[in-house]
Amino acid sequence: MGDSIHIQQSQDHSFCSFSIIACILPLSSEIESIKFNIPDLKVGTLDVLVGLSDELAKLDAFVEGVVKKVAQYMADVLEDSKDKVQENLLANGVDLVTYITRFQWDMAKYPIKQSLKNISEIIAKGVNQIDNDLKARASAYNNLKGNLQNLERKNAGSLLTRSLADIVKKEDFVLDSEYLVTLLVVVPNVLFEDQDSYLCNVTLFRKAVDDFKHKAREYKFMVRDFQYNEEEMKADKEEMNRLSTDKKKQFGPLVRWLKVNFSEAFIAWIHVKALRVFVESVLRYGLPVNFQAMLLQPNKKTMKKLREVLYDLYKHLDSSAAAIIDATMDIPGLNLSQQEYYPDDYLLLRTYSNSY
Repeated sequence: MGDSIHIQQSQDHSFCSFSIIACILPLSSEIESIKFNIPDLKVGTLDVLVGLSDELAKLDAFVEGVVKKVAQYMADVLEDSKDKVQENLLANGVDLVTYITRFQWDMAKYPIKQSLKNISEIIAKGVNQIDNDLKARASAYNNLKGNLQNLERKNAGSLLTRSLADIVKKEDFVLDSEYLVTLLVVVPNVLFEDQDSYLCNVTLFRKAVDDFKHKAREYKFMVRDFQYNEEEMKADKEEMNRLSTDKKKQFGPLVRWLKVNFSEAFIAWIHVKALRVFVESVLRYGLPVNFQAMLLQPNKKTMKKLREVLYDLYKHLDSSAAAIIDATMDIPGLNLSQQEYYPDDYLLLRTYSNSY
């Protein structure tokens, strides 16, 4: 079974990858490896471990999903400043590669005196809270952003559809007349010009409005449905200013929240990985606990070779492991299929910190 760590860290979307494996025997000196230290956790009963194995796989996928959602929303919120996404996606104040390669179990958050099940429940509760908070914060910010965009959209585009409030002036209209009314017509004229058309004002007798509109349609002129109302125009402008101000006020705290909670979710995710390695290794190798988790750093080109080397090293530990490694197999990450079964306890972990 496997959990590898793919962390995209460059603009050309190249990635470095790690594989977490648990093994009993020393690794070959030809394989670059880093110790991934897991503390002495409470083992519990075999029944609990078997049940926890399935639960941790589901928790793994859930926490990964939350990590990705927080990272993606960070990119969405930063909008035109996507180059700043990377510097905000940290774990404990360091980049993700550094955190993983220097991983230390957080004894304060996840006390090892607790049972494995309790630790997994603590992680699940914390990440679930992050997920719920993200939904609430994203909904509020998206509504605000959407309302502002709708108002901005009204003030942009063609003269046929855009708001005319910021174009016309009071003196362009005959107001408060019993007999006269001013219409705004999109025609080739000179009051206001955009790329395709012109806006002109036409003052006429009220009783002639219907005939004028009919004639305008014949010439494919557009009579805009617009009434000059200073109070409504002022209210729309104030609403846009209010929304713009509110968005700016919420932006900073939201980015800080995303930064903090991305770190929290990512740290929780790596602890889930550690739990999975521990549980699967006990189930695989039995008691007493006697294995060392290691980080290996292959790339896509050397992944097949790595699997072959690991198979040769540890095939004697599990005779049920498949003897043939599919040369075309692309290890998909956390979605582990039943075919991905190896004599070593192998986990694949991907993080996509620079793909947003």
